[in-house]
Amino acid sequence: MLWKLLVEYLRPQRRLLIAVVVFQLAQSIASLYLPTLNADIIDEGVAKGDTGYILRVGSLMLFITLLQIACAVTAVYFGAKAAMGLGRDLRGAIFGRVGEFSEQEVTRFGAPSLITRSTNDVQQVQQLVLMSATLMVAAPMLSIGGVIMAVRQDAQLSWLIAVSVPALLIGVGLIITRMVPLFRKMQVRIDTVNRVLREQLTGIRVVRAFVREDIETARFARANADVTDTALRAGRLMALAFPVVMLVLNVSSVAVIWFGSFRIEDGSMQVGTLIAFLSYLLQILMSVMMATFMAVMIPRAAVSADRIGEVLNTESSVRPPAHPVGFGADRDFGEDGVARRRPRRGELEMHDVGFAYPGAEQPVLSGIGFTARSGQTTAIIGSTGSGKTTLVNLMPRLFDATAGSVRFGGVDVRELHPDLLWGHIGLVPQRPYLFSGTVRSNLLYGKPDATEDELWRALATAQAHSFVREMEGGLDAPISQGGTNVSGGQRQRLAIARALVKRPELYIFDDSFSSLDTATDARLRQALKHDTSGATLVIIAQRVSSIVDADQILVLDDGRIVGRGTHGELLETSETYREIVSSQLAAEEAA
Repeated sequence: MLWKLLVEYLRPQRRLLIAVVVFQLAQSIASLYLPTLNADIIDEGVAKGDTGYILRVGSLMLFITLLQIACAVTAVYFGAKAAMGLGRDLRGAIFGRVGEFSEQEVTRFGAPSLITRSTNDVQQVQQLVLMSATLMVAAPMLSIGGVIMAVRQDAQLSWLIAVSVPALLIGVGLIITRMVPLFRKMQVRIDTVNRVLREQLTGIRVVRAFVREDIETARFARANADVTDTALRAGRLMALAFPVVMLVLNVSSVAVIWFGSFRIEDGSMQVGTLIAFLSYLLQILMSVMMATFMAVMIPRAAVSADRIGEVLNTESSVRPPAHPVGFGADRDFGEDGVARRRPRRGELEMHDVGFAYPGAEQPVLSGIGFTARSGQTTAIIGSTGSGKTTLVNLMPRLFDATAGSVRFGGVDVRELHPDLLWGHIGLVPQRPYLFSGTVRSNLLYGKPDATEDELWRALATAQAHSFVREMEGGLDAPISQGGTNVSGGQRQRLAIARALVKRPELYIFDDSFSSLDTATDARLRQALKHDTSGATLVIIAQRVSSIVDADQILVLDDGRIVGRGTHGELLETSETYREIVSSQLAAEEAA
């Protein structure tokens, strides 16, 4: 997966990579030429006392050194640019793929893991590319060129290269093979730390309310200790690699000097040649060391690449149709020429709908069938766990029904392009979420070109205009991430206003009035009836007072519709509904 990922996402950076190779090649040639010049100065200039020769060759060495530095800096610059481009493209690809996921895929991966894969895992691959561009490209050039140049200096000492390089490779290779499983375990444990930290930050009020600070601190400490333990074990192995490299390096240097001294003594080798050979041997071993250092990084980057690839290769269970259709006219004509009414675009129909989560023994929903008509309010009520939220997720196609069909405007939602479908639906989720920014930016989320009058109208309908006017800045008042700087009721009303600004044909309120007091709830429902006339309203509620005026109430129990009708009709016909009412309203209110 690592190689596939690099080939695909480095393709746009190929010009930068070519520049890296060219400048690294120039740097390597300069590095290989310098020891030979140094040997010439010692054997020709110093030995013969030729100062002019020493100055000429020394000046040439200085020029080549400056050229080497310039090439190295340029290569690092282009390599860093290519690595940053790769990181940018990978993060964009992951974000784009996650944006296509349904709730099912997001739940399977988990938000903390997706965040880790978009940040830490991408960083590991990006770091590998950066180090490869600065070290790995030069390593084979220096090692191969070093062998050639060393043999040219003295072929009889070349056996030292044949012994030193395999010894270094074997020593470091044994260490690397033990590091691979540790790196894989480390990424999983980083996921765990992110998950625990995210849970504690999100649920901080619950933690404090139940006085669980000590327990949560201990839970985080365990997750943190697991990461630390794995990192220490990998770090010890990585630290062991450098002593092994230095041991081979130093023993090889001593061996070259030892055996070379005998050749100098018998006159078959000069001092400058010995120094040049030693320099080439060190270059070869340093190149191998750079390659092994990269080999240490490759396993962790490979693990990260596998995790990134897992996200990129996961297809959403909610896929756009191959040949999407549009909405038809309100009326069409049969073969007999008689006009027949087609469902209006805002109408929602469910035909024998069922849904079961993957691996579940029993379906969550079974045999659901109803029609929510334009200009009417359809309410759905039921006990906790009856399947209300799952039913809501099927309406805008956040999930696909596993049985039956969901139709919007007379068209199966699976035949509509998701953007077309979502463009006609306004959803206010059970847990309203506000984005960091301002009141205005959150309201414009539904309709970017909405005027200020439209924003205030939506706020007035949502019963939010009064507190927004009191906020410093009004529409430009700051909103923190998640809307944590406003109360729960204010957050709900702003989320409702955001949906109202959009002016969709279908409104879905998933228990969106739960944080409102009874008086505000009543005013909001009255305003909604006036402001959303002609649209289809679907209200999921726990509170009976929120749905008593609905044109149609569906009673959900254990994933099935067990009652259907108005408030008055259900009081007479549905035992389940009467139990819900009696548990919430006084006897005189239920009558």
